[in-house]
Amino acid sequence: MSKLRVQSFSVSLDGYSAGPDQSLDNPLGIRGPELMDWFFHTRLWRRMQGENEGETGIDNDIAEQGFSGIGAWIIGRNMFGPIRGPWPDESWRGWWGDEPPYHTHVFVLTHHPRAPLKMAGGTEFHFVTEGIHAALEQAVAAADGRDVRLGGGVSTVRQYLQAGLIDELHLAIRPILLGSGENLWNGLDLHALGYECTKYLAGERATHVFLSKRV
Repeated sequence: MSKLRVQSFSVSLDGYSAGPDQSLDNPLGIRGPELMDWFFHTRLWRRMQGENEGETGIDNDIAEQGFSGIGAWIIGRNMFGPIRGPWPDESWRGWWGDEPPYHTHVFVLTHHPRAPLKMAGGTEFHFVTEGIHAALEQAVAAADGRDVRLGGGVSTVRQYLQAGLIDELHLAIRPILLGSGENLWNGLDLHALGYECTKYLAGERATHVFLSKRV
């Protein structure tokens, strides 16, 4: 049975998973790249950039595990691009160039319809206007028994947490204080929603915390 998993989701010590003032030039917000610094040094990330180097170790191992057994993705519209409102055209094809890193079906939450978009390497974006439950239903069907990875952003993860739909949540906690931005935990009572910490360990640049839905 497919699980809905959040993997390698970075968060600061004060609970922020994106910086303020996100834009086309600054997609992670001000100081947002500091949240991902643990990932940028890994061998996995460097190979995604066409390089052969990069660090091995706990951070890299956990990052690689996050791509194992994934049959489909769900992302919010902000993760696909900075465009707001109705699509002015279909020229925007995502942040990643011609070959995104997903290599499978990706379901993008949006209020505005758009035709499916096939990309190189097996990625196909589907734009879902019927809400989070419909996106999950379609992603599970596409995953064909494998897991569905929920890629973010913060608002999307919060919506699925509030609905109790996430089965496993991996947080990469960075030892920084952002002070402002998009707070992952604001207004959420994870204990009341049925979540508990099942594992934690220190990596090279982040502490990795795993939460699971109680059964």
